[in-house]
Amino acid sequence: MQNRYWLLIAPILFILSCKSGEKLYNKGRYDQAVQAFVKKLQKHPQHTTSLQLLPQAYAQSQHQHEDKVNGYLASDNPLKWEYVRQEYRSLQTLYDIIHTSPAALAVVTPKDYRNAITGAQENAAEVRYQRGVVLLKKEDKASARRAYDEFDAALKLINNYRNAAELRDESFNRGVVNVVISELEINSSYFQFSADQFRDILIRNLQQRNINRFVQFTDERIARSNNLQADEYLQLRFYDFVVGQTYVDRSQRDVSKEIVTGSYKDTSGKFIDRYETVRATIYVTRASVISKGALDYQLVDVPSNKIIRSNRLPGSYTWQNEFGTYKGDKRALSEEDKRQIGGSDIPPPPPQDLFMLFTKPIYDQLAGDMQSFYNNL
Repeated sequence: MQNRYWLLIAPILFILSCKSGEKLYNKGRYDQAVQAFVKKLQKHPQHTTSLQLLPQAYAQSQHQHEDKVNGYLASDNPLKWEYVRQEYRSLQTLYDIIHTSPAALAVVTPKDYRNAITGAQENAAEVRYQRGVVLLKKEDKASARRAYDEFDAALKLINNYRNAAELRDESFNRGVVNVVISELEINSSYFQFSADQFRDILIRNLQQRNINRFVQFTDERIARSNNLQADEYLQLRFYDFVVGQTYVDRSQRDVSKEIVTGSYKDTSGKFIDRYETVRATIYVTRASVISKGALDYQLVDVPSNKIIRSNRLPGSYTWQNEFGTYKGDKRALSEEDKRQIGGSDIPPPPPQDLFMLFTKPIYDQLAGDMQSFYNNL
């Protein structure tokens, strides 16, 4: 039945495919019509409709694109050469497509726009370059970052254009915001090493997140040794923290179960089960060790000495251990009871490890805050 269905619709699909180029032409989609006609002529060089309509479709397409070029050239848009280049590239694509079919070339002589593309590309690169130069002369960080984008755009248009690569690097260096991260002191010397570890990981986390290409996070000690001038200063301190707050919950419960211990014959000779009640007591110990705290940060603009962002970021970690024992007859225990039995009274991690564990959630929070703040830099 399915084969019969395809036999019926196959001729219809063939007719529709033959007319696809014509439909595109009638809808004014001339670029696509040219491609459809050429594709048809690659398979069927004598296809009448394609031979007739291809020259008209190409002429209409050429007219459309060149009209757009003239419109862009007459406009005040400073980036008009990039749009002109795109129109010429579209026309060059048609040139390349037509050259794939001898039958198409027999009825159309497409225009080669390679020189036009090169000219537009050079003009576009020069516009970007000059915009970058003007911005770089303003000597402020925001303008330097915009200059970076202009020089980068020029290099994407023409690789190694003039000294754009050198100026792009200069723009980057001028536009970078150096954020120096303060040393972290806490009231407890016992946890100072853990706090230093936390800070080292936090700095690496910020550096690896690619918060913003123009933002560089630097350890205060490294900045000091390299005489790096801070633009902004990220001041850190722990507002409060508790490590190893221990809670122990002990519970017990009695369980019992009737079990069959044997059987006996009654007076009629029938076997009757003999039942016995067995009992046990389950003892469960649950130990919880809570560690928590909050990191305060202030982001300070160094030139003005003003706080430009601040927040308090909480972190917590709860270590738990549960173990159970029983006294009495094991047969009194249900499957659920048995699952509670076992384990051992193991000690929690060392306080230094608990410190690192409760601070772990702070990394993502601080990175998220910095991402939000520098997102529109």
